[in-house]
Amino acid sequence: MSSRSHRAIAAVTAAALLAGCVTTRGQRIGADDGMDACRAQLVALDSTGDFFAEDILKGAAAGALAGALIGGLATGRWQGALIGAGAGLAAGAATGYLVALQQRSADQAALNASLSSDLARENAQLDRTQVAFDQLMECRFNRAQQVREAYRAGRLPQGVAEAQMADVRARAQRDIALARTISERIGTRGAEFDTAIETVAPGTKNSVLAGKSGAATVSTRTAAVVPLRLRPDPGSPIIGSVPAQQAVQVRPATGGFAQVQAAGGRVGYAEASAFRGTPAARASGGIDPATMGTSGGDVRTLAASNIARRENFTDAVATAERASSSGFELAS
Repeated sequence: MSSRSHRAIAAVTAAALLAGCVTTRGQRIGADDGMDACRAQLVALDSTGDFFAEDILKGAAAGALAGALIGGLATGRWQGALIGAGAGLAAGAATGYLVALQQRSADQAALNASLSSDLARENAQLDRTQVAFDQLMECRFNRAQQVREAYRAGRLPQGVAEAQMADVRARAQRDIALARTISERIGTRGAEFDTAIETVAPGTKNSVLAGKSGAATVSTRTAAVVPLRLRPDPGSPIIGSVPAQQAVQVRPATGGFAQVQAAGGRVGYAEASAFRGTPAARASGGIDPATMGTSGGDVRTLAASNIARRENFTDAVATAERASSSGFELAS
């Protein structure tokens, strides 16, 4: 076998290994320096992320090896193996889970039952990850507020307060980077689920996304100062505020809240009652699809709630990232 062939085989093998590579906790979140007030919440988020790095990537790696063999055999050259490996990775990432479901299911009813069970388990894990991320971000923003209040009360000199706030900001940015990585893993698994969902319950994803994009967004002005929270929850940290008589974009959220986008791209959540008469106020408090189908129900309901949960986590990470640009300043 030529050296070129050896290199090709090595490249294919590397691609497969990369698909299943892992990192240590220390590499992902750093060693415990004893100075992080939110370390427990950070470890909890990292722990939930392990779940989403499993299984689906193994299917992609297997697809790469199969694609390499097919490509090499079809062309008689190992250049074909590399092309086949790329195609195999794409095919493995898109269809590996569905193929596995079909292989382990005797009929359509069994396939539906397996998919329902897997979706229920995925939904429960998504809930744990969402809670862990919410608690970590709340800890960071609350810590920033503690530093801010200590500075305003004169308990911290400006230089010390600025250094502490910079540390909180840097840690929060690393947290968000970790959450983005987890979100990417969720997306990879989600692509697998989407293929199976479309086979079993066609149109489910389009229906969920259409409902999200179809929520009425209106332009209005604030009547008074409106506090913005990190999440649609009255106990969530305040990450900023919108002055009175400022133009904002408002759309319905859940739990009696509305999502507010203010000048400069600031995004947060405010009580919908602050915008009485708008579609956001009238539509708030409706059924949140992410609360449905945690442990039971038909495939379509479970699938819809899975898609909604994934979308919610992506939105939460994006909101935290935007909030971090201004939420860790002494003057906030």
